[in-house]
Amino acid sequence: MNDKVLRAGIIGCGKMAHLHAQALKECKNATLVAASGRNKERTDNFAAMYQIDSYTDTGKMVLKAALDFVIICTPHPNHLDPTLEALENGAHVLIEKPMASSLADCDKMIQKAAEKGLEIGIISQRRYYEQVKRVKRAIDQGKIGSPMLATVQMLGWRDEAYYRSDPWRGSWEHEGGGVMVNQAPHQLDLLHWFMGPVKEVFGYWGNINHPYIEVEDTAVAVIKFMNGGMGTLLMSNSQKPGIFGKVHVHGSNGASVGVQTESGAMFIAGMVPLSQPPLVDLWTIPGEEHLLTEWEKEDREYFSTVDAASYYVGLQIQDFALSIIEGRKHLVDGEQGRRTVELFTAIYRSQRDGQPVSFPLPADDGKGDYDGRLR
Repeated sequence: MNDKVLRAGIIGCGKMAHLHAQALKECKNATLVAASGRNKERTDNFAAMYQIDSYTDTGKMVLKAALDFVIICTPHPNHLDPTLEALENGAHVLIEKPMASSLADCDKMIQKAAEKGLEIGIISQRRYYEQVKRVKRAIDQGKIGSPMLATVQMLGWRDEAYYRSDPWRGSWEHEGGGVMVNQAPHQLDLLHWFMGPVKEVFGYWGNINHPYIEVEDTAVAVIKFMNGGMGTLLMSNSQKPGIFGKVHVHGSNGASVGVQTESGAMFIAGMVPLSQPPLVDLWTIPGEEHLLTEWEKEDREYFSTVDAASYYVGLQIQDFALSIIEGRKHLVDGEQGRRTVELFTAIYRSQRDGQPVSFPLPADDGKGDYDGRLR
């Protein structure tokens, strides 16, 4: 393995920043040296905790700390400015999911990175789960024929204490959306990874049992894919105490594969630990059905040996560092990060207009209502 060590900084010092700081401790090719944030006191405290330098200006941090890359941990609508500042000053950028809350912000980031010859990556650590990689390998190896039908079910719970835990949660302006923007992007990313590009979406969203927030707690959608396949989405934060997150894919030869990425009470950084392992929960490939039992035993045992919350984030940070060193595209680059934003944007627009939405989506449809979020 390459022994070069890149210098990393974190922007935004809230709950997710601590998860990334912990993950960086295990990275062989990256080390955390600095942090920046708008709140000087909180940033200073964060920096003291990890024995790194503290800044309130992103550009100055990148230059003075000689950073190779930064990790953006600010609230979703605030990803754009620090990303552009870091790119302008010569640092690659790894962004917490989702890439942004609007397509316009995504496009500005992608354009700036291209201008500067720098890389953007989007945190989607579930791609690094061995259980998810088994599903992806089976699809790529043609074991289910062509992937033709996919289902995403993300049924979780967020209570009032969660939304009160940070002032930005639950509003269109500061969070950018609800379950689609904050909790479901991991499953939406895996859906794209397994099925390929989307052709058309029809969807609805609403608020079932969270009257104290502006944003949606539930959404459903029907999808057509470019490969001729179909899919359904069911995403909700309204089931106590949280049930599961699953992505299942059914193939043209009748075989099916799927992964349960979450179960039980859903993980919340700094509030609720990741308590249950991801599991392959659907596998009907002829002659391989017995693997489900074998894998479950192995996966439960391995899960108990790692801090899963930071471990898989660390795998992605390590891979991002290596992609910079090796001069290759990251596994989840800016274009793929944009696809997730495009999908939830399409659902917002579909409900607003009462009709299917065709892809690709323009960043601005000229209606000035935040894609129907500002009703």
